[in-house]
Amino acid sequence: MTATLEEMLAGREVVVTCGSGGAGKTTMAAAIGTLAAVHMGGRVLVLTVDPARRLADALGLEALGNVSCRVPDDAFGAAGLSPRGELWAAMLDTKASWDDLVRVQSPDRDTAARILANRMYENITGTFVQSHDYIAMERLYELHTSGDWDLLVIDTPPTRNAIDFLDAPARMADFFSSRFLRLLTAPARSRFATAASRPFYQVADRILGSQFLEDIAEFFLLFQSMYDGFVERARAVEALLGDRRTTFVVVSTLESAPVREAEFFCDELAARKLHLGAVVLNRVLPEWMADPAAGVLAHELDADPRPMAERLVLGDRIDPPVDVAQVAATLSTIADNYLRYQVVARREATERERMARKAEVVARVPLVAGDIGDVAALASIAEELR
Repeated sequence: MTATLEEMLAGREVVVTCGSGGAGKTTMAAAIGTLAAVHMGGRVLVLTVDPARRLADALGLEALGNVSCRVPDDAFGAAGLSPRGELWAAMLDTKASWDDLVRVQSPDRDTAARILANRMYENITGTFVQSHDYIAMERLYELHTSGDWDLLVIDTPPTRNAIDFLDAPARMADFFSSRFLRLLTAPARSRFATAASRPFYQVADRILGSQFLEDIAEFFLLFQSMYDGFVERARAVEALLGDRRTTFVVVSTLESAPVREAEFFCDELAARKLHLGAVVLNRVLPEWMADPAAGVLAHELDADPRPMAERLVLGDRIDPPVDVAQVAATLSTIADNYLRYQVVARREATERERMARKAEVVARVPLVAGDIGDVAALASIAEELR
């Protein structure tokens, strides 16, 4: 059994961070990358899908895009760190990644040029079902097979269902062999539709317009020329996800909805025989808030705060002097707030115990005020993860 997240990372080449939106996946991916670069060495790349400027700022970078950028030594130096390795970062550019994939998978340059020039291409690749999830997995595969990186940390796309990106390669391949796609591409294959499909085109012409139908049919017909390549790549991506060198880290807060989604995702990983390396519980209240003895004192203070207020005032513990009743009211408010937080802390403790049964490692990151603004803040989170 692995004791720490750092030990779990040893021997891994790919870390996939996942979880519900708003749980802190991007920050945790960056913190895991920072941990690896500082303590484990090698060349570490964090691939994020978060377009927010704050991550680039935190890493000391001008901007993030498909081209990998190294986090400067000055950013680590300002945090008092001297990393053993290198930390790089990139942000998934869906359009650029699709363009690269088309060029690689097209049977020839002419087909690639026709696809890229098709009027439907930009719109479809931007809104196509599973497009973003699929290209994220493609980009991961491309980076891994390049051999340039000792560790890849990928921040998965925010999805309605956290499992979508795992199914994206197979679903994309299935689409290219579907009956619906054959109907769409029939006008480009033949000038005459069959009797069975003629009603479909009559309706489509009225709703979409014949030119639109021709454009979309040509686009998908050209795309089908890459079917074999897509299937091969989909299988390769699935093999990479199931490889012993790949592990998954599920990030969640301890609120009810994110925890339920995290549990579902953990169960799905187990069903698919994919390695769940760690669960990271983010924005967790400190354990002392659930201390029963502290709760007893808070109840007593909330019920009768005056004796404590008198001791503080008469003992000159408050400067300048204030009215005992005012101090008592303040103490009662503090005690009441503590008791409210204690309810949440105890609920979190129960959820932590449940999640501890799901993974080899359960790491906790405390609730902090404000955004993560620099490498020092990421390094602080990395120390919590260790």
